[in-house]
Amino acid sequence: VQLQASGGGLVQAGGSLRLSCAASGRTSQSYATGWFRQAPGKEREFVAHIRSGATTFYADSTKGRFTISRDNAKNTVYLQMNGLKPEDTAVYYCAVRERDYGAGYNLPTGYGYWGQGTLVTVSS
Repeated sequence: VQLQASGGGLVQAGGSLRLSCAASGRTSQSYATGWFRQAPGKEREFVAHIRSGATTFYADSTKGRFTISRDNAKNTVYLQMNGLKPEDTAVYYCAVRERDYGAGYNLPTGYGYWGQGTLVTVSS
């Protein structure tokens, strides 16, 4: 499975962005997909997760501001980010895992395939 993340950019605090994660290759099934982010000098952290059936999970820091969704016909998962804050600045990565249920959805080690990342910069 190959993943292509896009949609990052520069936005002012309070603004919005929508990230996309397009899957190609072995896409005969819909994969559970997660978004993570990594700021300079920090560890990669969990942002949001969506199962193949569209059940969603969020980090406490993004709950209520970010919305993860999917379009299985397009093999694409989206991350709508509203109310952006300077602390949201990071490279955002999407990743998929073949296991739809179980622990580890909020850990980088729980995923087998990663996209290349897209930079989100929020100015104050």
